[in-house]
Amino acid sequence: MTCGLSSLITPAIISGLDQSCPWEFQVMTRYLLILPPADSAAGATPLSATMDSALVATATIASLALLRLPFRIGLSFPAVSWFGDYAVQVTVLGRAWGNLASDLECAGRCRYTSCPAGLPLGVAVTVEFRVLGEIGVVVDGVPVDSGHARQRSVLAALLVDAGKPVSAEQLVDRVWGDEPPRRGRETLYSYLSRLRRALAGVEGVSFSARAGGYVLTIDPGSVDLHLFHQLVAEAREDSDDRQALGSLDRALGLWRGQAFGELDTPWYNAQREALHQQRLLAELDRADVALRLGQHDEMLAELLARAARYPLDERVIGQFMRALYRCGRQATALECFEQTRLLAEELGADPGPALRRLHQQILTGDPDLAAPPVESSAEHAHPPAPRQLPPPLRLFTGRADELRWLTKTVESRPDHGAIAVISAIGGAGKTCLALHWAHQNTDRYPDGQLYVNLRGFDPSGEPMPPSTVLRGFLDALGVDSAAVPVDFEAQVGLYRSLVATKRLLVVLDNARDTAQVEPLLPSSPACAVVVTSRHKMTGLRTRGAHVLDLDVLADAEAMDLLADHIGRERVAAEPDSVAELLRACGGLPLAVCIVAARADANPDFPLSVLAAELRDTSERLDALDAGEVATNLRAVFSWSFQAVRTEAASLFRLIGASPGGDIGLPAAAALAAAPISRTRLLLRELETAHLVQQRSPGRFRMHDLVRAFATDGADQGRTRPALTRLMNWYVHAAHAAMDLVHPNRRRFRGAAAASTAPLPELVDLDAAMDWLETEHRNLVAAIEMACTSGWPPHAAELAQALGRFFLLRGHFADWISTHRLVLDNAGDSVPAELRAETQTNLATGFTVTGRLDEAIDHLQRALPLWRLADSRRGEANALGNLGIACVLRGRYTEAIENSLRAASLSEELGDITGQANSLNALGIVNARLGRYERSEQQTRHALLLYRQVGDRYGAAAANDTLGNVCGRTGRYEEAIEHCQDSIALCREIGNRGQEIDSLGNLALVHADAGNDGEARRFVDQTLDLISKLGSPASDSGVLNDLGAALRQLGEHRPALAQHESALAAASDPYQLARAHWGLAQTLEALGRHGIGHRVQASELFVQLGVDERFWT
Repeated sequence: MTCGLSSLITPAIISGLDQSCPWEFQVMTRYLLILPPADSAAGATPLSATMDSALVATATIASLALLRLPFRIGLSFPAVSWFGDYAVQVTVLGRAWGNLASDLECAGRCRYTSCPAGLPLGVAVTVEFRVLGEIGVVVDGVPVDSGHARQRSVLAALLVDAGKPVSAEQLVDRVWGDEPPRRGRETLYSYLSRLRRALAGVEGVSFSARAGGYVLTIDPGSVDLHLFHQLVAEAREDSDDRQALGSLDRALGLWRGQAFGELDTPWYNAQREALHQQRLLAELDRADVALRLGQHDEMLAELLARAARYPLDERVIGQFMRALYRCGRQATALECFEQTRLLAEELGADPGPALRRLHQQILTGDPDLAAPPVESSAEHAHPPAPRQLPPPLRLFTGRADELRWLTKTVESRPDHGAIAVISAIGGAGKTCLALHWAHQNTDRYPDGQLYVNLRGFDPSGEPMPPSTVLRGFLDALGVDSAAVPVDFEAQVGLYRSLVATKRLLVVLDNARDTAQVEPLLPSSPACAVVVTSRHKMTGLRTRGAHVLDLDVLADAEAMDLLADHIGRERVAAEPDSVAELLRACGGLPLAVCIVAARADANPDFPLSVLAAELRDTSERLDALDAGEVATNLRAVFSWSFQAVRTEAASLFRLIGASPGGDIGLPAAAALAAAPISRTRLLLRELETAHLVQQRSPGRFRMHDLVRAFATDGADQGRTRPALTRLMNWYVHAAHAAMDLVHPNRRRFRGAAAASTAPLPELVDLDAAMDWLETEHRNLVAAIEMACTSGWPPHAAELAQALGRFFLLRGHFADWISTHRLVLDNAGDSVPAELRAETQTNLATGFTVTGRLDEAIDHLQRALPLWRLADSRRGEANALGNLGIACVLRGRYTEAIENSLRAASLSEELGDITGQANSLNALGIVNARLGRYERSEQQTRHALLLYRQVGDRYGAAAANDTLGNVCGRTGRYEEAIEHCQDSIALCREIGNRGQEIDSLGNLALVHADAGNDGEARRFVDQTLDLISKLGSPASDSGVLNDLGAALRQLGEHRPALAQHESALAAASDPYQLARAHWGLAQTLEALGRHGIGHRVQASELFVQLGVDERFWT
């Protein structure tokens, strides 16, 4: 007798559901609570008779979700059995029972492999089999897990010959090629069994074994490959071009990537190549049909790209020529033929008769080539030519010579694609000149104008990547977003192909350097490019670019500009004041415009008042970029400065003197020695006057020219105490954040006095890390300023506090540079203990970046400093780090000696973390030497100690070491558990470097255990994380793990790439030996010679003292 759901899961349990339960269970259980018990009446009434259709549908969805959940939530076997019976009654869907049976088999509880007798089956479902891209199965719109790559490969091999027998020998050959596993048939049977279970109960799908082999019986139309062939055949037979076009569009729309994904065997490669050719033929068929329908405008970009890819395919070239001719580009069509003829001639051939005939028709303007009449339809409308120029300038004065230069530059290279570069300091009017000329010359470029602000010197953000610009340009040129290639080089190629036959103007404003501009240059000789930049763009000169070094305005032009803004009558009324104003502006257009704006805002003020404000400000501003800036620009900024209140003006000067590119509200309060509320008001006043900009809530920055002005007249008597307050605040704020990030760290306090400004409100680790990332550049700048401007103890304390943050976020260059700077400037003002800690931390930075000799040198320098400071705890820490550095340098005897000394000293001092660190180091070196029992004992002791003090960083490292040891000794379940524990800890604390190590370790353990799908999954996760964070030299071990895992999976070429990367990155001789060993094994698996790598690996392992049994 079965029990009802309400008695199985009580309301108390339901009310106690939390996030530890799978979300599907939480939601779907509540749906099922409305159902009557399965045994509610004798002679069970069909559920459909007691429930309305909507409820049945809801229950069906719910039970399908529940079928795979019992084991995940820890239900007993009787409850699991009930779930299966109940859900099958609700869904009457055999495949649901198949899924449950699979779970039960995995648990070893029962052996059901089919739907229980008497249960109705046959609910209609739709199934799609996909091989034209990544291999997959979709049932009722939901992807079905069809296993790992090898298992999907078996499925695809059967789908190609759906309904036909495929022998086991053929399947093994298709799936593994020349490298079948030793137990190929058994593995094949296992894959077939899993596939059968995965698709159990899906109507119209069945696996069967016959004398001739295995047969997958399905509707061929459910396989995208066969549907593709069917639709193409229908299109070729269809006499209605519009219907044919629809069939071809459906056929080509089935493709989602390269056929069969990344499967790499001779059979799949041959199949893929054949399908590629069939796809190309279908595309060409579609082009023929579209041209017959008069869609030459819409097809031109596509045909252009195809012609660039297949320059010798005469059918492709013929279609392109026909489209060009119909678009009114007869000359270009004839030029296309000539290029094809020359290419063919180089190969000793001539164009075929069909192409020659088409050439003659175009040459003579044969009316048979005319485009057929087309029904006007919005869906076939040609995208409009891009017109991206910003609106014309309301006022523009002078620059006649420069405008003529631009015109002459364009006209001097009509057939080579002119590039004009306007280079000058900020505020010289580069953008105004470029846009004014562009608007005057739009008729030269009937195919449109493209414009982008590249933000090369924009304080509001980073320079715009060329890839982002290209996507915008392609969109403007009518390319559908789905058709934009992923690869950047392919995007460049498509862009240049699209504009190859156009007359376009491209304006690239505010460029950073040549590298940012180069991918955006069109290849068409009929296009022109105008670039503006503060750099001279020497790199573009080598490409034939003409560069204009834009000068300041001439006196007469500056006068005209001012008059255009404020009126000629006002200028004429005060000629002497105007002359004085213009001399102060130095001909810089920005300065003239600011003067005009101020005068216009105060029309009743005489110009002599403005002139007087400028008269006494003769101090020089620093030169900007490579040129000189007018020395009177500071006076222009002084107008806004003098308009704010004294307290706001003081804060403005202090912000200008502060380190970093921006400042947060609490830090500004520390500078001002004012409450947060008062500081916020002062900043708002400065923002209104455009002296600061608030780029994100609570963070303020200055333009570089404004900052130069702010520091130029600062009162050092007020500035230094304010900066001392800021240094104190940064030190205390950094300590507050690092107390959450690394609570077990060594703390050095004393340099910074108490701060009255509130510290950041950091509630947890994530908030602390976010604050550190936001303030990262400012903290580094604060260390640099403190070192060089008289606060060395603050610099040392701040650098010491941030060491773990630099490690976790991979800011290795900042880690090393700041600690070096502290040591170079420390002197006697920094206590010996803090100098010793700085030496030790700097050595750690060198260790993680693979600069091991420097690490060892700095640790040896740190030891006498620790002894001078009478800090045995610091000495133990340095010895432990020296042990780790010696491990990675391959000096194992020294590593063991130093680690033992560190462990003993730490134990004596009661330093549990230090003792655990040294034990973990001993575990690593003993694992490398094959002393696995000793290694495991030491590492387990370390893990126990880390847990005792709550050190999650250390616990993650120890779990990773144990995962390695257990994996090497064949205890895969334990190894997987330790690796997973390490990864979970790393994600809790944001230790992404250690997470990479543990993910790579886990991938190798799964590969060794034969869990191919899991191994592949963790290989991908590891590579994704490495690509996001970069890979320091210490990750050579991870790369070797990935190479070994991929080799186990039979993916030899990717394995080769990982071992080669490890070889290039390794500074650790042990990982160098592993890289050589992995390369030797992989090359030999590919049938190539690996003896050189094998010899080098052997020599290194012998030098390290590693027994041959442990060369892996």
